[in-house]
Amino acid sequence: MLAGLLGLIATYAATGAIGGLIPANPGWRQPARGVTIWVEDNGVHTGLVLPKVAAGVDWRGLAPATHLREPRYGAYRHIALGWGDRDFYLRTPRWADVRPGAVVRAALGSDTTLLHVEHVPRPREGADVRRIVLRPEEYRRLAAFVRASWRGGRHWPGYARHDVFYEARGHYSALATCNSWIGAALRTAGIRVGRWTPFPETVLWWFPDTARPEVSARRWP
Repeated sequence: MLAGLLGLIATYAATGAIGGLIPANPGWRQPARGVTIWVEDNGVHTGLVLPKVAAGVDWRGLAPATHLREPRYGAYRHIALGWGDRDFYLRTPRWADVRPGAVVRAALGSDTTLLHVEHVPRPREGADVRRIVLRPEEYRRLAAFVRASWRGGRHWPGYARHDVFYEARGHYSALATCNSWIGAALRTAGIRVGRWTPFPETVLWWFPDTARPEVSARRWP
Protein backbone atom coordinates (compact mmCIF):
# COMPACT_ATOMS: atom_id res chain seq x y z
CA MET A 1 0.00 0.00 0.00
CA LEU A 2 2.82 2.38 0.83
CA ALA A 3 4.51 1.67 -2.50
CA GLY A 4 1.23 2.27 -4.31
CA LEU A 5 0.68 5.55 -2.50
CA LEU A 6 4.19 6.76 -3.28
CA GLY A 7 3.70 5.77 -6.91
CA LEU A 8 0.45 7.72 -7.06
CA ILE A 9 2.12 10.81 -5.60
CA ALA A 10 5.01 10.52 -8.05
CA THR A 11 2.60 10.16 -10.98
CA TYR A 12 0.62 13.18 -9.83
CA ALA A 13 3.78 15.28 -9.47
CA ALA A 14 5.09 14.25 -12.90
CA THR A 15 1.75 14.81 -14.60
CA GLY A 16 1.41 18.21 -12.98
CA ALA A 17 4.88 19.22 -14.15
CA ILE A 18 4.14 18.10 -17.71
CA GLY A 19 0.78 19.90 -17.71
CA GLY A 20 2.51 23.03 -16.48
CA LEU A 21 5.05 22.90 -19.29
CA ILE A 22 2.53 22.64 -22.14
CA PRO A 23 1.59 26.21 -23.07
CA ALA A 24 -1.87 27.60 -23.59
CA ASN A 25 -2.06 30.83 -25.62
CA PRO A 26 1.50 30.26 -26.90
CA GLY A 27 1.53 33.39 -29.05
CA TRP A 28 0.79 35.79 -26.20
CA ARG A 29 3.35 38.44 -25.30
CA GLN A 30 3.16 41.20 -22.71
CA PRO A 31 2.31 44.63 -24.09
CA ALA A 32 4.52 47.63 -23.35
CA ARG A 33 1.62 49.35 -21.60
CA GLY A 34 -1.55 48.18 -19.96
CA VAL A 35 -2.93 47.06 -16.61
CA THR A 36 -0.27 45.76 -14.22
CA ILE A 37 -1.12 42.74 -12.09
CA TRP A 38 1.04 40.38 -10.04
CA VAL A 39 1.15 36.68 -9.25
CA GLU A 40 2.40 35.95 -5.74
CA ASP A 41 3.54 32.70 -4.16
CA ASN A 42 3.74 31.78 -0.46
CA GLY A 43 5.35 28.40 -1.12
CA VAL A 44 2.08 26.45 -1.35
CA HIS A 45 -0.56 28.81 -2.76
CA THR A 46 -0.38 31.31 -5.59
CA GLY A 47 -2.63 34.34 -5.73
CA LEU A 48 -3.45 37.30 -7.94
CA VAL A 49 -2.83 40.89 -6.90
CA LEU A 50 -5.05 43.30 -8.82
CA PRO A 51 -5.66 47.05 -8.81
CA LYS A 52 -8.99 47.87 -7.20
CA VAL A 53 -9.93 50.15 -10.08
CA ALA A 54 -8.63 49.66 -13.64
CA ALA A 55 -9.91 49.21 -17.22
CA GLY A 56 -13.51 49.75 -16.16
CA VAL A 57 -13.33 47.13 -13.38
CA ASP A 58 -14.01 48.21 -9.79
CA TRP A 59 -13.65 45.67 -6.97
CA ARG A 60 -14.66 48.03 -4.15
CA GLY A 61 -18.31 47.05 -4.27
CA LEU A 62 -17.60 43.32 -3.94
CA ALA A 63 -14.92 43.71 -1.27
CA PRO A 64 -15.77 46.83 0.75
CA ALA A 65 -13.56 48.02 3.58
CA THR A 66 -16.47 47.56 5.99
CA HIS A 67 -15.99 43.78 5.76
CA LEU A 68 -12.53 44.05 7.33
CA ARG A 69 -11.71 43.91 11.02
CA GLU A 70 -9.82 47.16 10.44
CA PRO A 71 -11.60 49.14 7.71
CA ARG A 72 -8.66 51.54 7.45
CA TYR A 73 -6.83 48.90 5.41
CA GLY A 74 -9.42 49.46 2.73
CA ALA A 75 -7.44 52.56 1.76
CA TYR A 76 -4.92 50.30 0.02
CA ARG A 77 -5.35 50.38 -3.75
CA HIS A 78 -4.88 46.68 -4.50
CA ILE A 79 -6.49 43.39 -3.55
CA ALA A 80 -4.87 39.96 -3.39
CA LEU A 81 -7.11 37.05 -4.38
CA GLY A 82 -6.87 33.32 -3.80
CA TRP A 83 -9.38 30.47 -4.10
CA GLY A 84 -9.57 27.20 -2.22
CA ASP A 85 -11.38 24.68 -0.02
CA ARG A 86 -13.44 26.32 2.75
CA ASP A 87 -12.58 23.94 5.60
CA PHE A 88 -8.89 24.03 4.80
CA TYR A 89 -8.88 27.82 4.66
CA LEU A 90 -10.86 28.36 7.87
CA ARG A 91 -9.24 25.63 9.98
CA THR A 92 -5.62 26.30 9.11
CA PRO A 93 -4.85 29.94 9.92
CA ARG A 94 -1.19 28.96 10.41
CA TRP A 95 0.97 26.38 8.64
CA ALA A 96 1.40 24.72 12.06
CA ASP A 97 -2.36 24.00 12.00
CA VAL A 98 -2.20 21.95 8.80
CA ARG A 99 -3.03 18.29 9.39
CA PRO A 100 -2.71 15.39 6.92
CA GLY A 101 -6.43 14.67 7.25
CA ALA A 102 -7.34 18.18 6.12
CA VAL A 103 -5.06 17.86 3.11
CA VAL A 104 -6.54 14.48 2.15
CA ARG A 105 -10.13 15.67 2.51
CA ALA A 106 -9.48 18.69 0.32
CA ALA A 107 -7.66 16.57 -2.28
CA LEU A 108 -10.56 14.13 -2.50
CA GLY A 109 -12.90 16.95 -3.43
CA SER A 110 -15.11 19.66 -1.99
CA ASP A 111 -17.95 21.78 -3.35
CA THR A 112 -17.61 24.34 -0.54
CA THR A 113 -14.99 26.87 -1.56
CA LEU A 114 -13.94 30.37 -0.58
CA LEU A 115 -12.21 33.36 -2.08
CA HIS A 116 -9.55 34.83 0.19
CA VAL A 117 -9.33 38.59 -0.34
CA GLU A 118 -6.65 40.81 1.16
CA HIS A 119 -6.45 44.60 0.91
CA VAL A 120 -2.79 45.31 0.20
CA PRO A 121 -0.41 48.02 -1.03
CA ARG A 122 1.24 47.81 -4.43
CA PRO A 123 3.50 44.73 -4.32
CA ARG A 124 7.25 44.72 -4.72
CA GLU A 125 8.39 42.44 -7.49
CA GLY A 126 10.77 39.65 -6.51
CA ALA A 127 11.35 35.91 -6.49
CA ASP A 128 7.90 35.21 -5.05
CA VAL A 129 6.03 38.10 -6.71
CA ARG A 130 5.95 38.30 -10.52
CA ARG A 131 4.72 41.30 -12.47
CA ILE A 132 2.51 40.89 -15.56
CA VAL A 133 1.16 43.60 -17.88
CA LEU A 134 -2.21 42.93 -19.51
CA ARG A 135 -4.12 44.65 -22.26
CA PRO A 136 -7.37 46.21 -20.97
CA GLU A 137 -9.52 43.57 -22.66
CA GLU A 138 -7.35 40.81 -21.17
CA TYR A 139 -7.75 42.28 -17.72
CA ARG A 140 -11.51 42.46 -18.15
CA ARG A 141 -11.60 38.77 -19.12
CA LEU A 142 -9.52 37.95 -16.04
CA ALA A 143 -11.89 39.97 -13.86
CA ALA A 144 -14.91 38.21 -15.37
CA PHE A 145 -13.38 34.82 -14.47
CA VAL A 146 -12.85 35.93 -10.87
CA ARG A 147 -16.35 37.38 -10.61
CA ALA A 148 -17.81 34.09 -11.89
CA SER A 149 -16.13 32.34 -8.93
CA TRP A 150 -17.45 34.91 -6.44
CA ARG A 151 -20.75 33.66 -5.01
CA GLY A 152 -21.16 36.67 -2.77
CA GLY A 153 -23.39 36.91 0.22
CA ARG A 154 -21.70 35.32 3.23
CA HIS A 155 -18.25 36.32 4.36
CA TRP A 156 -15.96 35.29 7.21
CA PRO A 157 -13.20 37.12 9.10
CA GLY A 158 -9.74 36.58 7.68
CA TYR A 159 -6.50 35.68 9.42
CA ALA A 160 -5.57 39.29 10.12
CA ARG A 161 -7.09 42.76 10.10
CA HIS A 162 -6.77 43.36 6.35
CA ASP A 163 -8.33 40.21 4.86
CA VAL A 164 -11.68 38.45 4.56
CA PHE A 165 -13.14 35.23 3.10
CA TYR A 166 -16.10 35.20 0.70
CA GLU A 167 -18.31 32.32 -0.31
CA ALA A 168 -17.23 31.07 -3.72
CA ARG A 169 -18.24 28.79 -6.55
CA GLY A 170 -16.31 25.84 -7.88
CA HIS A 171 -15.22 22.31 -6.98
CA TYR A 172 -11.86 21.93 -5.25
CA SER A 173 -9.81 18.74 -5.59
CA ALA A 174 -6.32 17.49 -6.33
CA LEU A 175 -7.12 18.18 -9.98
CA ALA A 176 -8.59 21.63 -9.35
CA THR A 177 -6.30 23.26 -6.80
CA CYS A 178 -5.83 26.86 -5.76
CA ASN A 179 -2.92 27.04 -8.20
CA SER A 180 -4.85 25.52 -11.10
CA TRP A 181 -7.55 28.14 -10.45
CA ILE A 182 -4.93 30.86 -10.93
CA GLY A 183 -3.76 29.18 -14.13
CA ALA A 184 -7.34 28.94 -15.40
CA ALA A 185 -7.89 32.64 -14.70
CA LEU A 186 -4.77 33.57 -16.65
CA ARG A 187 -5.63 31.24 -19.55
CA THR A 188 -9.13 32.68 -19.74
CA ALA A 189 -7.62 36.14 -20.02
CA GLY A 190 -5.56 34.90 -22.98
CA ILE A 191 -2.20 34.88 -21.19
CA ARG A 192 0.53 32.38 -21.99
CA VAL A 193 0.65 29.87 -19.14
CA GLY A 194 0.57 26.11 -18.63
CA ARG A 195 -2.49 24.06 -19.56
CA TRP A 196 -2.67 22.59 -16.05
CA THR A 197 -0.97 24.32 -13.13
CA PRO A 198 -1.56 22.37 -9.89
CA PHE A 199 1.61 23.63 -8.18
CA PRO A 200 3.00 27.12 -7.54
CA GLU A 201 6.02 26.45 -9.73
CA THR A 202 3.83 25.55 -12.70
CA VAL A 203 2.39 29.07 -12.55
CA LEU A 204 5.46 31.14 -11.71
CA TRP A 205 7.94 29.75 -14.20
CA TRP A 206 5.99 31.37 -17.04
CA PHE A 207 6.71 34.82 -15.65
CA PRO A 208 10.40 35.65 -15.14
CA ASP A 209 11.63 37.64 -12.18
CA THR A 210 12.41 40.90 -13.96
CA ALA A 211 13.71 42.35 -10.72
CA ARG A 212 16.72 40.04 -11.22
CA PRO A 213 18.19 40.55 -14.71
CA GLU A 214 20.28 37.38 -14.51
CA VAL A 215 17.10 35.36 -14.02
CA SER A 216 15.14 37.19 -16.71
CA ALA A 217 17.88 36.48 -19.23
CA ARG A 218 17.36 32.75 -18.93
CA ARG A 219 15.20 30.86 -21.33
CA TRP A 220 11.71 30.30 -19.97
CA PRO A 221 9.05 27.77 -21.11
